[in-house]
Amino acid sequence: MPHAEDARDWLVTDAKLMIADTEELLKAVGADSKEKIASVKPRIEAAIERARARIAETEFGLEARARKHARELHAYASEHPWQTAGAAAALGAALGAMIGVLLTRR
Repeated sequence: MPHAEDARDWLVTDAKLMIADTEELLKAVGADSKEKIASVKPRIEAAIERARARIAETEFGLEARARKHARELHAYASEHPWQTAGAAAALGAALGAMIGVLLTRR
């Protein structure tokens, strides 16, 4: 499972390559060079497939981490119900106070 930073770097690199290949394709279309278009098209298709695969891989990794953290949070909340209720009440009070301040400013 790749780290989010690695996945982001891969996606940025693939996007830059795809943009460069697309620009080259547009120039070739303007020049009406069928050979040039034919040579650029497979590179663009490969870059799109790499980007799709990496996005799917990243999405799977993020989903797995989110599920793991949700299980950990559930376990903590089950073991410490009063602390969890207190934290939720404090968070609710803080959000309510912020919303109240924002509404009175208008």
